Amino acid sequence: MLTLYNTLTRQKEVFQPIEPGKVRMYVCGMTVYDLCHIGHARMLAAFDVIYRWLRESGYDVTYVRNITDIEDKIINRALERGITPEQLVEETIADMHQDAAALGLLPPTHEPRATHHVEGMIRLIEQLVQNGKAYPAANGDVYYAVREFEGYGKLSGRTLDKLRAGERVEIDPNKRDPLDFVLWKAAKPGEPAWDSPWGPGRPGWHIECSVMSCHHLGEHFDIHGGGEDLQFPHHENEIAQSEGAHGHKYVNYWLHNGFINVDGEKMSKSLGNFFTIRDVLQHFDGEVIRFFIVRSHYRSPVNYTDTILQDAKQGLTRLYTALRGLELPASTGIDWNQPMAARFKAAMDDDFNTSEAVAVLFELAGEVNKTHDLQQARLLKDLAGVLGLLQRDPEDFLQAGAGEGELSAQAIEALIAERKAARASRNWAESDRIRDALLAQGVVLEDGPQGTTWRRA
Repeated sequence: MLTLYNTLTRQKEVFQPIEPGKVRMYVCGMTVYDLCHIGHARMLAAFDVIYRWLRESGYDVTYVRNITDIEDKIINRALERGITPEQLVEETIADMHQDAAALGLLPPTHEPRATHHVEGMIRLIEQLVQNGKAYPAANGDVYYAVREFEGYGKLSGRTLDKLRAGERVEIDPNKRDPLDFVLWKAAKPGEPAWDSPWGPGRPGWHIECSVMSCHHLGEHFDIHGGGEDLQFPHHENEIAQSEGAHGHKYVNYWLHNGFINVDGEKMSKSLGNFFTIRDVLQHFDGEVIRFFIVRSHYRSPVNYTDTILQDAKQGLTRLYTALRGLELPASTGIDWNQPMAARFKAAMDDDFNTSEAVAVLFELAGEVNKTHDLQQARLLKDLAGVLGLLQRDPEDFLQAGAGEGELSAQAIEALIAERKAARASRNWAESDRIRDALLAQGVVLEDGPQGTTWRRA
C-alpha cells in the first residue's frame, strides 16, 4: 500500500487515485533562460523516480512537466546576448534535454510550453475577474485579490495576517493589497506581447501552471510536485487561481523535494555557489550524479561537495562490480514476494524511500559477491532498474571517463599486455612498476582466474 507525504496536510497518507488504476501528475519544470544546475537535477531525478515507481506499481501514469518559455529572465538574457527570446528558448530547451538524457530521465508524457497556452490563460483570468477574485488595474495589469480567496495560505501554513506583518516591499499603487499578485502584465516596449481584453501584454508566471496542468490533467488531479522553494508563493498562488476559478479542489497530493546545499549552505545563483549539470558532468558520469541524488530520500536536504560525489561514485562502482563478468539470465520480471524484493517494495511504498531501497541494493550486491548467484544478480539489476540504475554493461561504467589527461582504454590495455609479458618472464619489479604507474593515473588493476581486468579509480 503506497503512502506519501502530502505537504497540504503535513502528514503521510495512503495514496488513493481519483480514477482507479490511473495517476495524473504535474511537476513544475524549467524556466529556460540558462543551463540547468544541480538543484534542478535533484528535482528532475526525484520526480523521475516517483514516476517510475508509480508505473512499476501498475498505474497508468500521465506525467506532465512544463516549460516556462516567457518570463523576465528570458527576455533580459536574450537582450544581453543579442538574440531573440525564441532563439534563447530553443537553445536552452535542447541543452535541458541533453542534460536530462545524461541523468537517465524518462521523458514526461507531455511537456507543454507556456506560450502555447496563452489563450487558455486569458480565459482563466477572465473567469477570475468574473468571480470577483481578480481585478484589472489602471496600468493595464490584472491582479489576483488574495483576500477574496478564503483558503489562501493553506499549503504553506502562512496566514494573510502573518504575510501582511512580514510585508517589506514598497506599496504598489496599482494593487488593492500589497499581497495581491499579477496575473497579466501590460506590454512594455520591445517585449513579446499577446492581445487580451486588457490590452497587449503577457501572462504572469503563476497563471501558467494552473492552465497547463488543467489542460492536460483536468481541473482536479492526483499529484502536483516541485522543489521545496515553489511551495510559496508559486504553488500557493496556483491553488488560489485554480480553486478560485473552478470552485472545487485542485490537487489531492502535493509533493516537494528538498534542497541541495553546498558545504551546508543553500545553493543559489545569488550566492555564486551553484554548479550547472554540465559543470559536474565534466568530472562525473551522469549515472553517478543520479545515484548521488537517488540514494537520499527526496524530501531530505542533500549536501553537495566533490568528496560526496566521489563517495557516490565509489558506491555505484561497488554495485556495478558485483555484476561484472556475470552472464545474467533474461529478466522475467520482479517477484515481489522474494524477501529482498519485498523489502525494496516496502521502502518505496513508504513515501518513495529510496534511501532504504538503495540499502537493499547494497545488501543484495554483497550476497552476489559471496555467492555469484545469477538469480540474485538478475534481481539486483532489475531492482536497480526501477531507480534508473545499473542498466549499462558493467565494463562500460567501470572503464568510462577517459577525459582530458586520462589514459585511453587502448593505452591501458597496452600497458596490461606489457605487464602480462613481464609476469610471464617473472620480471616482478617491472610488473609492479606498471601496476603502480597505472594506479597513479587512476586505473585499478584486478587479477583473477580469467585474467586481469581494470576500472577507473
